[in-house]
Amino acid sequence: MMMMMMKGHLSLTLLLLLVLCSQCGAKSLGDDDDNKTQEVKTAVVKCADDTEKRWQQELEKAVSTLKNELEEQRKREQVAFGASLGPRGGYTGPFNGVVTLVYSVVFTNAGEAYNPTTGIFTAPMKGVYYFSFSGYNYSTRDMGLLLWKNAVHMVMAHNHGQSWVSGSRWESGSNSITLVLQKGDQVYMRLRASSWVYDNSNHHSNFNGHLLFPLQTR
Repeated sequence: MMMMMMKGHLSLTLLLLLVLCSQCGAKSLGDDDDNKTQEVKTAVVKCADDTEKRWQQELEKAVSTLKNELEEQRKREQVAFGASLGPRGGYTGPFNGVVTLVYSVVFTNAGEAYNPTTGIFTAPMKGVYYFSFSGYNYSTRDMGLLLWKNAVHMVMAHNHGQSWVSGSRWESGSNSITLVLQKGDQVYMRLRASSWVYDNSNHHSNFNGHLLFPLQTR
């Protein structure tokens, strides 16, 4: 639409230019000098055509550049990951202190913002992000899963181990949170001291996150 409007304005401008140049040529060369007047008209039309072609090329170049920039921006905003502790089987923990969990089996990692070697997600841009996590454990054992942003504990999922409960069973816990992150902020999962979390090839214990929408940096 914008291109059509610009072409319309350009064509009108060129038409007016042609009329004015024709009148000027007629006055300076005389009404009976048809050949000279025609030469002037031909030169003006050629100049107008060349000018319109240059404008057209510049406009097409600008539109192409804008489309490429928008496509690059769209790709940068595709940030999502999902991973599990892995099919190795058995428990992780207990430990004497809090440890960072590494979810090494990656289902998706659009944008490569999650590091499966360290278990840390690093925000590639300022924006609003959503995270969720789940853990699997036996009811007689404690499970404490902590989601951290940078060095701050944000939310937790906790199953209290109760050996006295009759009919002991497998249980799961989960939680989620929406966070505003700055570029470079880090989000990761930690296992509480003296607690366990279990996983196997069924991938019970997961860590997931994705960008909801970017925010402008002031």
